Amino acid sequence: MRFAAFAAALAALLAASSAKADVTVRISKTEQLMRVYVGEQLTYSWKVSTAAKGFKTPIGNYSIKRMHTMWYSRKYDNAPMPYAMFFTEGWAVHGTTSVGALGRPASHGCVRLLPANAKTLFRLVSTYGRASARIVVSS
Repeated sequence: MRFAAFAAALAALLAASSAKADVTVRISKTEQLMRVYVGEQLTYSWKVSTAAKGFKTPIGNYSIKRMHTMWYSRKYDNAPMPYAMFFTEGWAVHGTTSVGALGRPASHGCVRLLPANAKTLFRLVSTYGRASARIVVSS
């Protein structure tokens, strides 16, 4: 009886660990590119816009603090921020209507994405859980 209970517990643990993978979002300010990894597997690569001259996108390794399917900037004239994922005070990854600027620095500091890509990323992080996701911003 003890072996059966142990085997069942081990099977449940293995199923849970194989169903859960880390999501790592790597943002290169130099390349203006986001790479999204599920576990070790590169899953997506997208153009982004980070901070324009005179603004900053902070470098570092962050967890996602909060997520909103739609947020409006309190600082920048209620600018829409679809699929916003805030990673540090006031900075988020989110969709943008300024799609022509993607691939070059153009934001007030947030990391902007094509809205469809922001939605895909938001759903991916929602699926795996905010606690299993990291955002890594490098120069």
